[in-house]
Amino acid sequence: LKKNQRIYFLPLDSLNIMMKKIVLIGYMGSGKSTLAKALGEQHACPAYDLDDLIEQKMNCTVATLFESKGELYFRKVEHEILTSFLATHDSFILALGGGTPCYFNNFELYQSNEYSSFYLKSSVSYLAKRLRNEASKRPLIKDKKEDELEEFIAKHLFDRSFYYHQVNHVISIDSKSIPDLLDEINILLT
Repeated sequence: LKKNQRIYFLPLDSLNIMMKKIVLIGYMGSGKSTLAKALGEQHACPAYDLDDLIEQKMNCTVATLFESKGELYFRKVEHEILTSFLATHDSFILALGGGTPCYFNNFELYQSNEYSSFYLKSSVSYLAKRLRNEASKRPLIKDKKEDELEEFIAKHLFDRSFYYHQVNHVISIDSKSIPDLLDEINILLT
């Protein structure tokens, strides 16, 4: 040690999460972004949202990208940004978009032992209730009538089930608070 150099000791739980690459997946409206931010704040670990990273890189909203270039173009950009992010970041909490695991074999990118991945699983009715008020901001459901929303979500969950379950941990989120979910994730991380 050099003269006047300070040594800092971190609690073991903070050190444990600092050395992790945590990926949160789930359907739109499942709270991935909110939970990533809360988990990051709790452990002083950088938290990111893939949609935010895409918007910064493309200089437009995800909704605008969907409308102007189409979903296939969006998914290609999403894959490129996800691949680049995972290759260049050492410790993080990352909330993926609802469809991210299902395209370009993205789910394979976070399957190695260096990642802790969590599927925030929810019932169709719980998701529909959460999404009703924000449908205008969501390109895939903005034109859905209220009576079509649950059927649309149910079909999507069925189609995406294989990809969503390619994780280390599945957590049911229905009616759980953020502190409850944080506690559950922290137990699984130790």
